[in-house]
Amino acid sequence: MAKKGILKSEQMAKCLGCFTCMSVCAAANKKSHAPNKAAIRVRTIGGMTTKFIAIFCNGCKDPTCLKACPTDALVKREGGGVVLVQDECIGCRVCETACAAKAINFDKDTKKPIICHHCGICAKYCPHNCLKITGGDE
Repeated sequence: MAKKGILKSEQMAKCLGCFTCMSVCAAANKKSHAPNKAAIRVRTIGGMTTKFIAIFCNGCKDPTCLKACPTDALVKREGGGVVLVQDECIGCRVCETACAAKAINFDKDTKKPIICHHCGICAKYCPHNCLKITGGDE
């Protein structure tokens, strides 16, 4: 079975908003140190005095983003979620709007969506163990 990222929500209380998960995701997958190139996003629920949440692909079995893509640039990934076929993508952002989890980010430089492929690097380098990747090669 393929990896599927699952957030250990009880651990997010330990999140300090260091954005290490975003930085390593961007570095490993986009060869960038810009957090906006990450497939995961960490945000507050409402201001700096509230808890943090992590937003990333839920690995849907029946992805709404896939159904919405007008060019078939998204293909179903074994274990849930989707894989982007770069050459087929026209950068229309329909998948971003259709994502039920609001987990698709858009790369303004490449004009393509940033899709999580559940590699687990965000969880591996989270200094407070707020994230966990389950399934596949744990």
